[in-house]
Amino acid sequence: MQIDFKKLAQKYQTPYYVYDFDYITKQYEELKNAFKARKSLISYAVKANSNLSVVQHLAQQGAGADCVSIGEVKRALKVGIAKYKIIFSGVGKTDDEIRQALEFDILMINVESEAELKRVELIAEELDKEARISIRVNPNVDPKTHPYISTGLHENKFGVDINTAKRMYIMSKNSKNLDPIGIHCHIGSQLTDLEPIKESINIVANLVRNIKSALDIELKFFDVGGGLGIVYDNETLIDTYEYAQAVLDSLFGLDITVICEPGRFIVGNSGVFVTKVLYEKTNGDKRFVVVDGAMNDLLRPTLYDAYHKIEVLDKDSDQSKCNVVGPICESGDFFAKNIELPKTEHNDLMAIYSAGAYGFTMASNYNTRGRVAEIAIENNDDRLIRKRETFEDLIALEEEYLK
Repeated sequence: MQIDFKKLAQKYQTPYYVYDFDYITKQYEELKNAFKARKSLISYAVKANSNLSVVQHLAQQGAGADCVSIGEVKRALKVGIAKYKIIFSGVGKTDDEIRQALEFDILMINVESEAELKRVELIAEELDKEARISIRVNPNVDPKTHPYISTGLHENKFGVDINTAKRMYIMSKNSKNLDPIGIHCHIGSQLTDLEPIKESINIVANLVRNIKSALDIELKFFDVGGGLGIVYDNETLIDTYEYAQAVLDSLFGLDITVICEPGRFIVGNSGVFVTKVLYEKTNGDKRFVVVDGAMNDLLRPTLYDAYHKIEVLDKDSDQSKCNVVGPICESGDFFAKNIELPKTEHNDLMAIYSAGAYGFTMASNYNTRGRVAEIAIENNDDRLIRKRETFEDLIALEEEYLK
């Protein structure tokens, strides 16, 4: 990625996020081509990076959208993703969200429990509609990833076990307001081992065959989820062709469309968070580099103890260990601990890589800090895709209620 971070800092100030749209296109096409031998749909996981321009860019490539709130569904529709390419997932859908999803007539609602299925049926009946649904199956397979982003074990809140899924399909078949068209399985994020994926898909594919033979339900869509990992440090990644072949091999004999829901894989390494050094300080023998970015801008290091490669731009002096920290009044406000960096000075720029996924989307206004600018790079041209928030933006929904 050849990006002039200094030029962008002069133009847009710091901190900021910048995304390489050409890289996003490359990642999308790589996965799309891996599945080209089979009926397939690449549905971008909007939660990874929900900026309208990012979602629109993927819509223009032909992507669908995997959404986990009605807000994300509305984002997808707003930028041109066809309703028949949109899936509404998530454990805790409200009645109003279910109602809106049915009114939008999206491809399907991905159901995560018997209780939710009953709510979908009831609301569909009230609207005199037939709800297209898929059921998320929890195969109880260890994805070998961070416990916070593991979703395929029974100890996780996601999906239902095999026997519950069978009951739900029977209920759906017998309901005039439910149309079971799909099945879904997603065991976690940042996956770097193909074997758990193979195991989980084989389990769910066998369930599809059982449903077809025993219940006479012909499912049209097999959603294999997302979760393909990216390089943050020195990870060995799953080859996309081998991944696709493993999925397709598991589905032998089934005339079914494969849906894949990549998020991090597409946008993670497209993005860089750029911040500037305010000053250095030492407490005893502990060195701190204080920057103008903070945990409210990029939460992953403190939330997941996640590693992001950090580079001080245009510095090649001797390095020593330090903590890179922000201005927020929390000891958890850090980007890295005990890493080797050169001596820094006021206004030095620092690039924090692999920040395109779960960076800005998890940002907040904690400490009354405005969220930062987002910038796109495409064909070597830069453009603003979200302006920096001002103090007036932050108080706009509050000040009219002052006494």
